Amino acid sequence: MTSRQRVLNALNHQIPDRVPIDLGGFQTGIHKKAYIELINYLGIEDNVTILDPVQQLAKPCEEILKRFKVDIRYLCAHGPDSFKGGIEQNTRNGKLWHDLKDEFGVVWSMSFDPAQARPEQSRGDGPDEQQLYMDISHHPLANATISDLDDYPFPRGNDPTRFTGLREQALQMRKETPFAISTGIGGVVYETCWYMRGLERWYMDMIENPAFCEALLDRILNFWLDYYNGFMAEVGDIIDIVMIGDDLAGQNGPLFSPNFYRKIVKPRQKKLVRHIKSKTKAKIWYHTCGSCWEYIPDLIDNGIDILNPVQIGLVNMEPKKLKEKFGKKLVFWGGAIDAQHVLPFAKPEEIREHVRRNLEIFKPGGGYVFNNVHNIQIGVPPENIVALFDAAYDFGFYN
Repeated sequence: MTSRQRVLNALNHQIPDRVPIDLGGFQTGIHKKAYIELINYLGIEDNVTILDPVQQLAKPCEEILKRFKVDIRYLCAHGPDSFKGGIEQNTRNGKLWHDLKDEFGVVWSMSFDPAQARPEQSRGDGPDEQQLYMDISHHPLANATISDLDDYPFPRGNDPTRFTGLREQALQMRKETPFAISTGIGGVVYETCWYMRGLERWYMDMIENPAFCEALLDRILNFWLDYYNGFMAEVGDIIDIVMIGDDLAGQNGPLFSPNFYRKIVKPRQKKLVRHIKSKTKAKIWYHTCGSCWEYIPDLIDNGIDILNPVQIGLVNMEPKKLKEKFGKKLVFWGGAIDAQHVLPFAKPEEIREHVRRNLEIFKPGGGYVFNNVHNIQIGVPPENIVALFDAAYDFGFYN
């Protein structure tokens, strides 16, 4: 069975030869520092490149992906020719900063102290090795009114230069590799709004100015509708998975009012999902962190096929409870291990046992893809990462 056949079986709730394995996406990846420790531990040479500067994710090399029997590869569009992105170094308040402005005008920043830098450890591009992540330093719509939105230079989702070479790359991947093909993360409607507005102001708007929320949500939604028009015209007949997402939950439950979600956010998410499904047979994968039990029926109603990252270890996120309640309607992609309490601190043999127990719950009947809960973070010992993925293979077979 090829990797693609294995993934498609799982996504269709059919039993493959073994549980498919994922590593290397924007929500299923590994932090640069953890990756460097991992390749050093395994004796693998890689000129590390950055997949995502905001999260400081490394792009795993093919040798790592093959070592861990990874069944998925990623296909991503790029910025349009008119967008001149990149990281700038600036000085503010006596500190050096790496600043990254995205297409929506949001500025992501990371402080940098050159006196503490160790050049011999610097590998890859992006902000300095000593730092963790980039945080938002500028919300371009912090003081905007509804009328200001008419004049704001929102990006064009269907700019054809975003997709230059995409079909050729997809066809090559399909012809020359056995892997399932997934898009990178997209369709980020709700979160993009608060990135532009600021989280506290956005939460206030939910109560005091919901008309502004709806106006901004519609503009971001239209961007993504246009984006998927262009993207699917190029590769909708080739890809297997479309990844979208908005974080809806935290450690203990919803991050904001479920009533606001169902009245204002959900109809727009459903419209996006239906739009994508009208242009491809690919499965729709949805990412929300946290204890999202409250929203799972809504996501199913929206047309979501796959849930990620399945943050076990939180209230109402027990694997057995999830599988019994939603396992026939959703594919679970993640949930392999408690990433907060077990993966960073347990011994490798404890990692293996934890994975074995979770696989026994998630894998029956198909409908499961193995992945860590979200990205592997700094501080996870490389031997634990090896134990995690080796256990996925060793205990993932159905016969």
